[in-house]
Amino acid sequence: MSIVHSDGLGQFQQDNATPHAWRVATKWLQEHSSDFRHFHWPPKSSEMNINEDIRDALLHAVENRSPPPRTPIDLWTVLKDEWCELPPRYLQTLVESMPHRVAALLCVRGALNDIRQVYQFF
Repeated sequence: MSIVHSDGLGQFQQDNATPHAWRVATKWLQEHSSDFRHFHWPPKSSEMNINEDIRDALLHAVENRSPPPRTPIDLWTVLKDEWCELPPRYLQTLVESMPHRVAALLCVRGALNDIRQVYQFF
């Protein structure tokens, strides 16, 4: 974190997906909690995870391939090719959507008073 955010303003965030919530990951976060700030997300909140959007875009691209990949190596190659074809603006749009995603989630979960804090975070 100190390399990426030498100003000390960086925050670690994760989506609490099952692998990220395993005991080893949770233990590491607890042991290193003094090294960085940790932005807590709702557990397993797919609407907060832009990786889901990226996965869907890649899946759609793979499904539209002709001929389709036939082996795991072919699939890996196709995924890498399709990843490189994702427009940078698409990825930037996903990142920029985060304040709105957080605000919408807070509204749905009844935390309207916290929206100002969320927008200050971003």
